[in-house]
Amino acid sequence: MRIALHTKVRADRIEEYEAAHREVPEELTAAIRAAGVNRWTIWRSGTDLFHVLEVDDYAAMIAELEKLPVNIAWQARMAELLDVVHDYSAEGADSSLPVVWEL
Repeated sequence: MRIALHTKVRADRIEEYEAAHREVPEELTAAIRAAGVNRWTIWRSGTDLFHVLEVDDYAAMIAELEKLPVNIAWQARMAELLDVVHDYSAEGADSSLPVVWEL
């Protein structure tokens, strides 16, 4: 399945966000792949970040990663850099973007 997400990086933290993504820990990328992600791309326009994931099961991927120390540390780091985060809301609702059109 393909999932699209929209997040926002803090305007004063763009360089730090991009630098962090040049150094994503190998342990984290391996865990993301093991959780069923085949591809994950992030584009930036100003402070807006657009993610497209190809993943076997998005909810299962989130559940798998949320318990891993490497992901917990990464999410804490991202929380300092982002104004709007993704994944699931506190109520458990999927925050992915709805498909409007597809060719």
